[in-house]
Amino acid sequence: MSAWYVVYTQPGAEMLAQGELENQGFEVYCPRYLRNVRHARSVRRAILALFPRYLFVRIDLTSQRWRSVNGTRGVSYIITMNERPCAVPDGVVEQIRERENAEQLIEIPKLIPFKPGESLEITSGAFAEQVGSFLRLDKENRIIVLLGMLGRNVEVRLQTEAVRAYG
Repeated sequence: MSAWYVVYTQPGAEMLAQGELENQGFEVYCPRYLRNVRHARSVRRAILALFPRYLFVRIDLTSQRWRSVNGTRGVSYIITMNERPCAVPDGVVEQIRERENAEQLIEIPKLIPFKPGESLEITSGAFAEQVGSFLRLDKENRIIVLLGMLGRNVEVRLQTEAVRAYG
C-alpha cells in the first residue's frame, strides 16, 4: 500500500527534484503559492514552494525502490526514522490539495497587519518619516495610508515593508 513521504531537497531545487522523481515513476506533490517578490526596486509575481526545500512523494515501500529517491538529482534525502521513511499522516496531503485554486496554487488568506485608523510611520521611499493612518489593503496586498499633505488627505499605496506601527 502506498503512502505519502517527505523529501528534503537541495536549496531551490524543488522543481528539478520533482521532475527527476516523476521520471522515475513516483507521484510527487509540491504545493505552491503566488507571492509578490521585491528585488532592486522592482516587484514581480512569483510562484514559490509553500514548503521551501520539501516535497511529498507517494511511495509503495513494498514494491518501489524508495532508496533511489536519495540518489535523485535535486534531492538531499528522504525523511526517515530508524532507517525507514516516515509516512505523512493520512489525509494531510489531501487537505493541502483542497486549498488549491483553479491554477493549482494554494490560496494564502490576506492577513491585515494593522487596524483601520492605526498610525503608521513610512520607513522608506519618497514619504519616509511621514506618519499617516492605515486605511486598508488593496488587491495587490499593498498598504493604503492616508497622509495629510498640503491641507488635504491623500491616499498613498506602499509595500508592507515600507511602513511600521508608529508610537
